[in-house]
Amino acid sequence: MRFKLRQMEAFRAVMLTGSMNGAARLLYISQPAVSRLVAHTEQTLGIRLFDRDRGRLTPTAEAHLLFKEVETMFEEAVRIDEFARDLSSNPAGALRFCTSPSLALNFIPPVVAAYMKAYPHVRLKFHTTLLSNIADELLARKVELAVSVLPLDHPNLTVEPFVAGRMVCIMPDAHPLARQDAVEIRQIADYPLIGYARNIPFGRLMSSAFERVGQPWRPAVEIVRAESACAFVREGVGVAIVDEFSVAGHGWTGVTVKPLAEEIPLTLSLLRSRFDRQSSHAQALAKLIRQHAKRNERASEA
Repeated sequence: MRFKLRQMEAFRAVMLTGSMNGAARLLYISQPAVSRLVAHTEQTLGIRLFDRDRGRLTPTAEAHLLFKEVETMFEEAVRIDEFARDLSSNPAGALRFCTSPSLALNFIPPVVAAYMKAYPHVRLKFHTTLLSNIADELLARKVELAVSVLPLDHPNLTVEPFVAGRMVCIMPDAHPLARQDAVEIRQIADYPLIGYARNIPFGRLMSSAFERVGQPWRPAVEIVRAESACAFVREGVGVAIVDEFSVAGHGWTGVTVKPLAEEIPLTLSLLRSRFDRQSSHAQALAKLIRQHAKRNERASEA
């Protein structure tokens, strides 16, 4: 191997600190040792990584490209180190999972509470991510399980739709539309709209729905997450259309939820990598998620 791990470490330290001295302090070695490692790396790889001018280092274009790859490797090394620590400190293990941002507001917290009650010795590592990042999270093994509020078509993912939902209209409690049983899209056009940016999946979904009834998709305030829409509506900025899961359960104080006359359907999906065998922890969490969704579905029908 021409590019050895110690060379990668020295190169990364120089890129992070901007100098040989900084890299030496970061690695707890001498400055000449870092210089020799970097010089040897340039010689063995046959590329110049830094331009040197009066003691200042400027990374070359090749260095920036190489740094991206090295940083990815170090992130994976950190993940493996954390996994090893979990094995030694917590024999029951850990489970990493992520969801669409809106599901973390009301849908996922009761599931996590039930899971931790049933499996108190498992350490959960949870975060939210946008639909466009879910495939990378799963395939890079940053998470084992993901839950999306929209289906994701990817050849290397197993996608399991498990419950249907819909988009709903939200407005301040005192808003004129709050007195109606259902809200038509054409009525929303009469008020300031808080809506998703057109370049994200929710934005494309909404713009298509508006176009079908002959209305342009022109949000007065563009957002990318449902919680932003809910917060702005609560402050009286305007009305919004969000997925029902973001306002289910306890909802938002001061915000009224109304169904849309023109239904815009959604499907919640569980996602996994096709390349990895699912752990018992992930299977148990997936089961609780399905059960919670079914209970909510029955409650809404009652």
